[in-house]
Amino acid sequence: MPEWCLRFGIVPLADPPNRSSENTAYTERLLALGLAQGIDRIGVAPAHIFARTRHELHERKQRGLHDTMQFTYRNPDRSTDPQSTVVGAQSIVVGALSYATEQTEEHGYLEARIARYAWSDFYDQLRSALNMVRDQLRADGFRAEVVVDSNALVDREAAYLAGLGWYGKNANLLLPGVGSYFVLGSVVTDAVLDVAPAPLDDGCGACKRCLDSCPTGAIVAPGVIDARTCLAWLIQKPGVFEHRFREALGDRIYGCDDCQQSCPPTIRFSIKKPVTAVRTSVSVLTMLQSSDNELMAQVGQWYVADRNPVWVRRNLLIILGNIASVSDQAVREVLSMYCRHDEPMLRAHAIWSAARLGHRDLIPVADESPIVQAELAHLPKVRIGKGV
Repeated sequence: MPEWCLRFGIVPLADPPNRSSENTAYTERLLALGLAQGIDRIGVAPAHIFARTRHELHERKQRGLHDTMQFTYRNPDRSTDPQSTVVGAQSIVVGALSYATEQTEEHGYLEARIARYAWSDFYDQLRSALNMVRDQLRADGFRAEVVVDSNALVDREAAYLAGLGWYGKNANLLLPGVGSYFVLGSVVTDAVLDVAPAPLDDGCGACKRCLDSCPTGAIVAPGVIDARTCLAWLIQKPGVFEHRFREALGDRIYGCDDCQQSCPPTIRFSIKKPVTAVRTSVSVLTMLQSSDNELMAQVGQWYVADRNPVWVRRNLLIILGNIASVSDQAVREVLSMYCRHDEPMLRAHAIWSAARLGHRDLIPVADESPIVQAELAHLPKVRIGKGV
């Protein structure tokens, strides 16, 4: 890839024999427009069916690797067919926006970590930029629709076909020289644009740091994630949080960055931006003591199943058991309240944390709920190194 292309974030165009200079010039103007709106890397993919990805989605779904996750697994045939978004689609303009920031990740006592991509609403920034590309296409007489963070299209495959990067062993798209701290989005259009050349070759080589760093071993093969053991999904999954993964959750309240934080190009060369409106963590006690409306306002754009605050509170309670000090009276009071909560799901997870912190006197002897009964029958050991 020419050095100037990397410098300006433009993926070089294919050069078929019948390419018209007029079409090429129009394509390059569109890409330049996207870059002018703040997109960091941009390219064009053909709007054909993503056959390889469709096969993999169906195959992994049959193996149960998706767990109960929906998103692009809900309807693989739809999420791999750009025609489902725009009938007669010919091209997909794909943009990547860096979410690496100059903000350092600093957390205080009883603060829960947020994954980098959710420090700010980076998807909204990307969507706004792609809307400008869409509007230009429409003004020029073409049909065009923006698809960002949607189950309508597998955005990583669109970016891969647009030549923006390759699939890393952690299943994220790695962009040459700058890693994977990027949100991705597309404009599907019936305009015939010049597409990128063949997708990039693998650039990971023998490196497998992401596999070794996964706290639950969820990367079961290069590029293959088992959602049943991936913390990023388990945090969002409704229901009882599996016992075997509760300690591994640590202080994570949303997402897990471990496989990216161990990736050499991502941690060394990511495109850092001076974004100021970022939030890297939340106060566990403040959120647990908030009303439902206050809590949901704090989680903002996060995905929460059915927008039910119970799942956020469940995770916060587990985090208390992982990081709180046994001598913290405020923690004890909150756990006491939740051990008597009307919602069995919250009682169950509060009981687990109370046991982890050695507050056995807060735990009821019996409970009519099967969920809580199961918890009482399998209380954890007191956490070693739990603080003073």
